[in-house]
Amino acid sequence: MIRVTPGTRRLCASVLGMEAIVLGLLTPVAINVQGVAPAVAVAVGIGLAVLCVVVTGLLKHSSAYVAGSVVQVLAILAGLLVPMMFFLGSIFAALWITAIFVAHRVEGVTSR
Repeated sequence: MIRVTPGTRRLCASVLGMEAIVLGLLTPVAINVQGVAPAVAVAVGIGLAVLCVVVTGLLKHSSAYVAGSVVQVLAILAGLLVPMMFFLGSIFAALWITAIFVAHRVEGVTSR
């Protein structure tokens, strides 16, 4: 499991916060540009944005990092509605992984 530290929580919360904004903005793009049914677009876009916020609140538990990883996969799969999300979801997944590893590395060096 992931060792939860303040730095890890901060960095991962930042990634999820920015991702929530992007996923929320997925809704109007899916409706107006891609022609997705509004109910589907709202369920996916707003649903994933809310999931990001909920996971952010749970980051003090190590299992939330698994949930955050699932959010990254779902964000990539949102590309099925809006193809640009394949790219943006991959960027956020890379940021998520980087946030976890960088925080552990920095805190490992500074805690000695």
